[in-house]
Amino acid sequence: MKVKKGDNVFVGAGKDRGRKGTVLEVRPKEGRLIVEGINLRKKHVKPKKSGEKGQIVEIPRPFSISNVKIVCPKCGKATRVGYHIEGKEKQRMCKKCGVII
Repeated sequence: MKVKKGDNVFVGAGKDRGRKGTVLEVRPKEGRLIVEGINLRKKHVKPKKSGEKGQIVEIPRPFSISNVKIVCPKCGKATRVGYHIEGKEKQRMCKKCGVII
């Protein structure tokens, strides 16, 4: 999987197309991920204690990993990810500028 937790990504498809965010969670078996502030859904929460009010909370929901591209930290563009192998170490690299991510 080329996208990891903490990466900055660009959303290229769906209702949030064109927005950027940080990856909160990756689910490799499902091929889905959760991005901060993207694909928000409203959830109705019951009050837990007496006297407390119920509320409506917006939570980010998972969506397909194929809808995102990683944003390169150097050139700042949405890019595909390649791999660069040095000795026994495999590192991710930007396909546009060639810098190690």
